[in-house]
Amino acid sequence: MNLPDGLTIARAVSVPFVVLLYAVGFDGHDYWATALFCVAMATDWFDGRIARSRGRTSPLGSLLDPVADKILVLAVLVMLVDRDVFPGWMVAAIVVRELLISGLRLAALERGIVLHARDLGKLKTWSQAVAAALGGFAAAGAWRQEIAWWALLVAVVLTWVSGLDYARSAPRLWRRGAVA
Repeated sequence: MNLPDGLTIARAVSVPFVVLLYAVGFDGHDYWATALFCVAMATDWFDGRIARSRGRTSPLGSLLDPVADKILVLAVLVMLVDRDVFPGWMVAAIVVRELLISGLRLAALERGIVLHARDLGKLKTWSQAVAAALGGFAAAGAWRQEIAWWALLVAVVLTWVSGLDYARSAPRLWRRGAVA
């Protein structure tokens, strides 16, 4: 296992700790949970940069990286629904898109087609992460929840635009059997 894979695994392992920090009520717990979330999400940038600069990308990293991102971000968004920061419909819209595109990727993989992350998908992930961080700090009382709400609305729109972009390219890939 290389360093980028280790960072990806660390991100996934951080999820229960982030959730626990949001769930357990003590003075400043929302700040601690959000800070740990931000540090964990920062490893996404570092693992990709290190892997590309050293030419050490791996199949394990390619598989686990988006999964680690999804479980971390979605866990925080769900916890912030519980904290009344985000409306459930917004988080449900994100979860549904993530499941649909994950299913599309699996179906493509069964046909020998790899759907690589697209730039819009990366932007989507970071918009969700920023909204989650803003929501976490809103839960802590750092600012009004409306700021986080608007950030999540932007993330929902980008999430669905990105999903439609993947779905739009799917029939073409099925016909060609090409790697996208």
